[in-house]
Amino acid sequence: MPPSDLDLERPRVEDKQHALTSGAADHLAALIARSVGASCGLVHFLEGDRLRFYGGYGLESPREQLSEIPVADSLFGLVVTRGHTVIIEDLAADRSTGSFLRKGANRRPGAFLGQPIRDESGRILGVCCAVDAQARHWSADDIAALGEAAQVGTLLITEQLTRHEIDRQRRFLDAVLDSLHDGVTACDAHGRVVLVNARMHELWGDAWRPRALDESAAAAGLTDAQGQPMDHKDVSLLRALRGERLRGDEVVVHERERPARHYVIDAQPIIGPDGRTLGAVQAVQDVTRRKRAERFRTCELSVITALADAPGIEAAGPKVLEAIVRTLGWTHAELWLVDDAGEAIRSAAQWSAPGWESDIEVPAELPYGVGLAGRAWQAGKPLWIRDVGRPQSLISAETAAESQLHAALAIPVRHGLEAFGVLTVFAGSAEGPDDELLALMSGIAAHIGQFVERRLVEDLQRQLARTKNEYLGLIGHELRTPLTSIAAYTQLLREADAETLSTEGPALLEVIERNTNQLRYIITELLELSALDAGHANVQLAPLDLAAVVREAVARTREAVAGEPITVDVNVPGELILPGDGKRLRQVVDNLLGNAVKYSPDGGHVTVTLRTAGRVAELAVSDTGIGVSPDEREKMFTGLYRTSRARDRAIPGTGLGLTLSRAVVQRHHGTVELVDHEGPGTTVVVKLPLDAR
Repeated sequence: MPPSDLDLERPRVEDKQHALTSGAADHLAALIARSVGASCGLVHFLEGDRLRFYGGYGLESPREQLSEIPVADSLFGLVVTRGHTVIIEDLAADRSTGSFLRKGANRRPGAFLGQPIRDESGRILGVCCAVDAQARHWSADDIAALGEAAQVGTLLITEQLTRHEIDRQRRFLDAVLDSLHDGVTACDAHGRVVLVNARMHELWGDAWRPRALDESAAAAGLTDAQGQPMDHKDVSLLRALRGERLRGDEVVVHERERPARHYVIDAQPIIGPDGRTLGAVQAVQDVTRRKRAERFRTCELSVITALADAPGIEAAGPKVLEAIVRTLGWTHAELWLVDDAGEAIRSAAQWSAPGWESDIEVPAELPYGVGLAGRAWQAGKPLWIRDVGRPQSLISAETAAESQLHAALAIPVRHGLEAFGVLTVFAGSAEGPDDELLALMSGIAAHIGQFVERRLVEDLQRQLARTKNEYLGLIGHELRTPLTSIAAYTQLLREADAETLSTEGPALLEVIERNTNQLRYIITELLELSALDAGHANVQLAPLDLAAVVREAVARTREAVAGEPITVDVNVPGELILPGDGKRLRQVVDNLLGNAVKYSPDGGHVTVTLRTAGRVAELAVSDTGIGVSPDEREKMFTGLYRTSRARDRAIPGTGLGLTLSRAVVQRHHGTVELVDHEGPGTTVVVKLPLDAR
């Protein structure tokens, strides 16, 4: 390029189009110009088919015009093309460079001296040139000086290219490291952290990050796989710096307000060519989800095993809770069961993690809608509390502070469509809702519900097997007795003469009619009981005044025992409305009153009481009769069972009344049972829910 294309200005340091810096190259260009006495010095490096400006001195043209010059169409490119020193003493007169010079007659005089810059292998890296505005002679010393400048240029360009290559490789390395799913951390030989990739920053989150591994806080919140706290000297990267090679080293990070995180670490030292340790590097993989999945599988298997080995839910409860607490790392767990009448939920089992102690007493029972378990039962769906110490929680802040409980989860346990219990678990740290954990706990609650259903079926099967022969024997006796009487008296009628028929016939027919009615009653009750058990009986629930039903039944009973030495007292409210089937419940009340009167001796006293207790209506019928022993109370509801005292005293009856009454009450979602009674006699208590289910 002729001198007219060059413009003098102060050197600038940077090339905007390339990463290589040019400060030293500007000094080299100035040295070239001064050593040969030229007005301008330039240094370019070769990049493909282009020459890129590297450094200059005494420039007339803007650097942007010199920043990128084609090799094939420039005076500077002539040095590259010829591959040796180019000496031009008069640009205007020299005809050998015509194709490289601007065409036309406006050529200006000048001189050019160019030398290729080569690396150690002889490959051309660039060119260094001296340009003068006037034609001049280039001496041997000038050429030698330019050659020495080319050697310096070799060092500069090689160094810059090396730096550029190192920077390029570093950028590639950073991009690769930042694209990894594993967190990567490296330290130098002094334990100072010098590299942290993007994934490692994500894993650290807002946690404190150590600058040096010898800081004691470098192990803050770290435990090994067994939960033992780690000292800073046990940090994986520091162990690698000491020469260890770690594979699959497990570490758990515990932070406040955040669930524990599990990591697997591979670490090794970085060894230099001289065998000395330059530093260490570690790759950290977050295996929290995998660990959670493993714990979830272990928990579910442990729960299934605990349920499989238990005879009933009361025995299975502690084992189930222990499996949940131990495998999931929770602090405390409770199992609540709805009482038979649905009035409250009672504590069936609880389990706390070893080492966790609390002065808080778990109540024996909770009313509907009270406490975490009561609210979950009321809502009929899972309840998650991030921190039970917060004012909006279902447990007071004082309770949470004393117990050190934070996150809480309550899951209703269902039998069919109806919740019969609540499973609650508590953690020692605040945690947000977790869909996976919620799904697991819902699955465990379903296992408990299936267990109860299965045990109920098995109990029914055992009861059927145990009572089959007894049932057949009893029903055979109860049917055979009236049939025998009917057959005998029918035979007497058949053999009687006219006079006997006239005098004794009516009495014989009365006996036959009484036994026929007895048979009809037994068969009717058996059919009713069968229909209720099978679910075929029609039970229509509608708003019903149970107080009126009881008063009517008492009135009928008093009328039936009028003149007999038995008193019937009643204590009922003016009105007690609940959902019920009037016909069926009248049958229940009549059965209870009939039994009380039947088994009461002369001078006996029958008491009927109706009241509300929480969410249920409670009907109690007491008598001062022969009573029922505690071991026979439940058998009274098994069908055709009569107490030994009733059989010994030959008190008539089929034993179906209480069985039929329980079937009716159960269809109303209630309970009926014989309870403790002061003095001689029996008390039967019926509980019916006040609201529809």
